[in-house]
Amino acid sequence: MTAAEAIERFDAPLSGAAVVGGALRGMLRARPAEAILPRRVLQRDVTLEAGAVGAYARLCGFAPEQGVPITAPHILAFPLQMRLMLGADFPYPAMGLVHLHNRIRQHGRLNIGDRLTLTAKAGRFLAHDKGQAFTLETTATRDGATVWQGTSVYLRLGRPGRGDPAPVLNGDAADRLVGTWTLPADLGRRYARVSGDANPIHTSALGARLFGFRRAIAHGMWTKARAVAALSPPASLDAAEVEVAFRAPLFLPGQVGLYAGPADDIRDFEVRDAAGARAHLRGRLTLSPEDSLVC
Repeated sequence: MTAAEAIERFDAPLSGAAVVGGALRGMLRARPAEAILPRRVLQRDVTLEAGAVGAYARLCGFAPEQGVPITAPHILAFPLQMRLMLGADFPYPAMGLVHLHNRIRQHGRLNIGDRLTLTAKAGRFLAHDKGQAFTLETTATRDGATVWQGTSVYLRLGRPGRGDPAPVLNGDAADRLVGTWTLPADLGRRYARVSGDANPIHTSALGARLFGFRRAIAHGMWTKARAVAALSPPASLDAAEVEVAFRAPLFLPGQVGLYAGPADDIRDFEVRDAAGARAHLRGRLTLSPEDSLVC
């Protein structure tokens, strides 16, 4: 690791005031002539605490017997991602970025009480026809071994970007309605309390309108977690992968349907509007053979 890639450690999450201040500074800061992703590596140690994990799991629809959700490390790493995007060396304002895609790989069962070391860094630029996409990479290690990895793809709207093509998740096997959900108007605020993601487009109708939405929209990572909870077996997962593409905003309050293909080791799914015509999210859940046996 070079000096430019030295690890910076943080033990406390960002305060709300720090997030707002950093977001405003990012919007006012002059843009560099050529965008360069920072090479900083941020790290924090966390413990999977029963109270916090349980509150998150309940809001996302996980049953107690499903254990620690595969999506839980993402919210614990979110403060590190925010520090990256709010940094003076980040090429784009954090506000206005679009979360396009998220992939999570879990390599071993997560347990309450586990001590994890979370590491986050910017990855690479990706080409997209609506702007410049880039990745944020996160890993979680336990006793020195990698147990979890996450990759988020974000988009800065504008001229078509450079790099390898941004990932596209295709599939038409999600053809059976397996559940319907009613999303309350305060879902964004409730999710912000358990996740730390208090982006105003999710928590406030006024904040959403400032960024071009007619009312608040659901967090994409809540929608992903809710689908995973519904499609996972009634037991803790050992090894699994879940990949999603965020397709269209899900306005609050609202009603949606979960559509899925046949139950198997690999299962495609979609979250669609109440009429079943428009996809808000498209995903693919891949289970280990041992986990799929208990579905």
